[in-house]
Amino acid sequence: MVVNDKEIKVSGKIIKIAELKEEWDVDIEDPETFIRDLKRNGIKADIFTFMQRLPESKPRFNYYMEWDSIAAIPITTYDYWIKKQVVQNSRKKIGLAQRKGVTVRPMDFNDELVKGILDIYHETPLLQGKPNRQYRTDFETAKRLNSTFLDRAQFIGAFYEGELIAYIKLVRAGKFMRTMGILAKTAHREKGAMNLLVAKAVEICVEKKMPYLIYAKFKYGKTGSLTLMEFKRNLGFESIILPRYYVPLNIIGKVILKLKLHREMVEYLPEKMVRKLLEMRTRWYEKKYS
Repeated sequence: MVVNDKEIKVSGKIIKIAELKEEWDVDIEDPETFIRDLKRNGIKADIFTFMQRLPESKPRFNYYMEWDSIAAIPITTYDYWIKKQVVQNSRKKIGLAQRKGVTVRPMDFNDELVKGILDIYHETPLLQGKPNRQYRTDFETAKRLNSTFLDRAQFIGAFYEGELIAYIKLVRAGKFMRTMGILAKTAHREKGAMNLLVAKAVEICVEKKMPYLIYAKFKYGKTGSLTLMEFKRNLGFESIILPRYYVPLNIIGKVILKLKLHREMVEYLPEKMVRKLLEMRTRWYEKKYS
């Protein structure tokens, strides 16, 4: 559904929650009017959620709110980032990648790049202990998935002996730069290509005078990857909290919010239990795909 030129998606089987499909790229300046238009268009959802974008961190609207966390590097200079914001181990990995012969360079979006991305997709059926959703992706699907926002996107590839071993897609979004894809081949994990790509992204942000580099969320609730969170923290990404609003669209939505049932069910379980279940799931997947 498209409302006021903004695409909406609805998720959830029992509790249906609507949100902007690309909320990282869109501001809602007049939520009262937007929500009225949502209802007028007959959206089949119980709750509408939206969040403020950087640099607007102070709550602006009088709706039920919770804090959401994004991973962002405040950008000043490259020298300050590498010396003050990056931890020593990650700083060494950037140097190690360069010494091992890994190089990074901007890439045009063309069939050659898509084929390289497809090779990365097809390398392993498991990623971070879960099935790799892109493992069986075909060429046309990979091309479509990576062709969004091309008017303000920049691709950077990491190469080793002429082979694309990692890539990052950066997209300008107002006052910040955002990653919209960053992936590396596991066979070359020890070469530090991901660290080198983030370093190049910071360099680009400095050149373009972008005050922030954003890498999705900092923490994905109780099911998020601790390894990924540590990777971000080591490279200078900080947890910046922003207001996320929840607005009931009907009586069911009001009851859901009153009872605080709008979160994923796993968030109501003890974190130790969730981590144990995730470990069991990972072992099961590893056995299944071995």
